[in-house]
Amino acid sequence: MTNRLKLTPVAFILGALFLTNVQANSLADSLNTVRTAEQSTPLPEVVVTAPQMSAPLTVVTDPKAPRQPVPAHDGADYLKTIPGFSVVRKGGTDGDPVLRGMAGSRLNIATDGQQILGGCGGRMDPPTAYIFPAEYDKITVIKGPQTVLYGPGNSAGTVLFERDTRRAQPGIKSNTSIMTGSFGRHDEVASVRYSLSDFYAEAGATRSHSDDYRDGNGNSVHSSYTRWSSRAAFGWTPDDNTLLELSVAKSDGQAAYADRGMDGARFARSNIGLKFQKRNLSPMVKKVEAQIYRNYIDHVMDNYSVRSPLPGSMLKAMNPDRTTEGGRAAITLNLGDTTQLVTGFDMQRNAHTTRMGMGSNPNTVSYKNGPRVPDARFEDIGLFGELTQHMGKNENSRIITGLRTDFWRAVDERKSSANTGNVTHRNDMLRSGFTRYEQDLTTIPMTLYAGVGIVERFPDYWELISKQSANSTSAFGTKPEKTMQLDIGGLYQSGPWNVTASAFYSQVKDFILIQSNVNKGSATGISIARNIAATTWGGEIGAAYALNKDWKLDGSLNTVRGNNRTDNTPLAQMPPLEGKFGLTFDNQIWSLATMMRTVAAQKRFDLNKGNIAGQDLGASAGFTVFSVNVGWKPRKDLLITAGIDNIANKVYAEHLSRRGAVLPGYDQTARINEPGRTIWLKAQFELK
Repeated sequence: MTNRLKLTPVAFILGALFLTNVQANSLADSLNTVRTAEQSTPLPEVVVTAPQMSAPLTVVTDPKAPRQPVPAHDGADYLKTIPGFSVVRKGGTDGDPVLRGMAGSRLNIATDGQQILGGCGGRMDPPTAYIFPAEYDKITVIKGPQTVLYGPGNSAGTVLFERDTRRAQPGIKSNTSIMTGSFGRHDEVASVRYSLSDFYAEAGATRSHSDDYRDGNGNSVHSSYTRWSSRAAFGWTPDDNTLLELSVAKSDGQAAYADRGMDGARFARSNIGLKFQKRNLSPMVKKVEAQIYRNYIDHVMDNYSVRSPLPGSMLKAMNPDRTTEGGRAAITLNLGDTTQLVTGFDMQRNAHTTRMGMGSNPNTVSYKNGPRVPDARFEDIGLFGELTQHMGKNENSRIITGLRTDFWRAVDERKSSANTGNVTHRNDMLRSGFTRYEQDLTTIPMTLYAGVGIVERFPDYWELISKQSANSTSAFGTKPEKTMQLDIGGLYQSGPWNVTASAFYSQVKDFILIQSNVNKGSATGISIARNIAATTWGGEIGAAYALNKDWKLDGSLNTVRGNNRTDNTPLAQMPPLEGKFGLTFDNQIWSLATMMRTVAAQKRFDLNKGNIAGQDLGASAGFTVFSVNVGWKPRKDLLITAGIDNIANKVYAEHLSRRGAVLPGYDQTARINEPGRTIWLKAQFELK
C-alpha cells in the first residue's frame, strides 16, 4: 500500500512541473461554485471523475465530456462514474448497472422517453448495452423512488439519457471525437445538425472497438468488442414553442465474454420514434408532449464466432429477439403561481421469442432457418400525476408528491413443461407514489430534504420466464415486489465549498431473489426465483473545495448494506464501501487531474444468491487504483485530453463480477480481473 500511495504526490508534482513550463495566458474567470436546489452551474471540469447532486436526489452530467477512468462505449460504464453506481462485470463491455445495490428492472432506464429491453435470457445484453452515451446531450439520474413520470418499477432510481431538442439558430452544428488507447481501443463519434428557420435535420454515428485487454499480471482477458450505431432525425420547429420530430436509429456489433461459454455475435437494434411538444399554450398550460416508438432487438449468442472452439466440440447458437412498442403523453399545468402539475399516461408492450441451432461446423448451425418460438408477452398501461407546491416566504420550501397506477398483463407462451398448464396469463394492478419535502434554509446556503416513496414492481422477463421457482418448473407465479423507502439529505453551497449528502433506508416485501446452484434432485444445479423480505440502507456524500480559481479538491464516498430477513443472511450483491478522491487544475486552456479510487473489502455475502445480473461468489479483497490525465484546449472548439488509468498496473477485480469461465487460451479467475495500466488519448472538436 505504501508504494502505491507514493504515486499520488509524484503525479501531482510532475503535473505541476509540466504546467509551470506552459507559456499560455489564463482565460478563466473565477471558479463558480454557486448552486441552488433548483439550478446548478457545474465547476469547469475538463475531465469528469465523480459528478455530484445538482438538486435533491438528482445528478446531471454531460456524456460527451471525457471520463476518468476511460469507460467503455456503453451506458453502464458511464453510469459507474456517478457515486452510488456499480457494474456487474462480464468482461470489456455490456456490464449490468447497479444503483445502491439494486439491479435489473429495479433501475428504470429511458432513452429520450423510450423503453428498451434486451433479449438474452442470461443478461448478455442489458438495456445499457444498446445505449451509446456519446449520442446524448445529458444524463439525468434520480435516486430512489422519487418520481413517477418516466415509467414503472423505479425502486432503485431512474436514469434518463436525453437529447437537446431546443430550437436552434439557422446553420450547422457538429461534434466529432476520436479516441485511441491501450489494447487496440479506438472510438469514433460524429454528429451534425443542419437547421433552417422552421426545419432541421441531424445525423450521428459512433463506432467503438477494443481487443482483449490484459490485467495487471499481463494475462489476457476474453473481452474484445466492436460496436457501432447510427441515427437520423428530422424536425419541424415553426416557433420556439413547437417541436415535431421523426427519428430512426440502427446499431449492431459483437462482444466477447469472460464469464460464460458463449459470446455475443449480434446486437442488432432498429428504432423508429415520433415526438411532439408544444410549450406555453396558455398561462395555465405550460407544456403538452406526446411520443410513440418501436424498438426491435435481434440478438445472437454462439460459441464459435468470437472465440476458437475446442476441436470436435458441438457448435451452437441462440437467437432471441424482442419487440418493444410504446408511447407516452403528458401535460404540464400551472395551477397557480406556486403550483405545478404534470399528469398523463404511458404504455408499452413487448414480445419475446427465441430459436436455436446446433452443428459440427458454423455452416451447419442453421438457426436462421428455424421458426421463432414465442415464450412471453408483457403489456403495461401507467397513469401518473406529479404535483409541485412551493410554499413559505420567498417560496423557499416545496412539497413534491406523485401517484402512479400500472395495469400489467403477462402471458406465458411456452409450450414446454416450464408452463404448468393452468396459469398462462396474469393481470396485476400495481401502485406507486412518493412525497418529498424540500427546504431552502435562510440562515445558511443549504437545502435539506426528506422523502418517502412506495413502489410495487412487476416481475420482469428474467424473473418470470427464464427462471424456475422453488416449488415448480415455472416462476410465472412470482409475486410483485413492494418497496418502501425513506430518503433524506442536503446540499450546501458557500464560497469555495460544495457539499452534498444523501442517505436512505428501504424495506422490501417479496423481494425477488435469484438463487443459483439449487439441486432440486438433479445432478446439475439450476437457478430459481423466490420471494423474500429484505432491508437495505446506505448513502452517498460528495464534497468539492476550490483552493483558488484554478485548483480544486474533490471526493466522494458511497456505501450500502442489506439484510435478507427471510434467510437471516446478508442480502447478496451489495457493493462494498467505495471512495474517490482527486485534485484538479483547470485554467480553461490547460488541465491536470489525479484521481484515487479506493474500494474496501467485502466480507458480507450470501453465496450463490443475488439478482438477474449476478450472484455472490464469496468475499472480495479491497483495492486502490490511481489515474491521471492532462488536457489542452487551444481554442474554444477543440479539446485534447490524455490519461493513464491504473498507473500502478494493479491486479484487481470488482466485488460485483461474474465468475471467470474456462476458456481455451485464457487463465481462469474467480472473478473477472479489470484492465491493467491503460493509456488513452482523445481529441474532440465542436462546431457551433
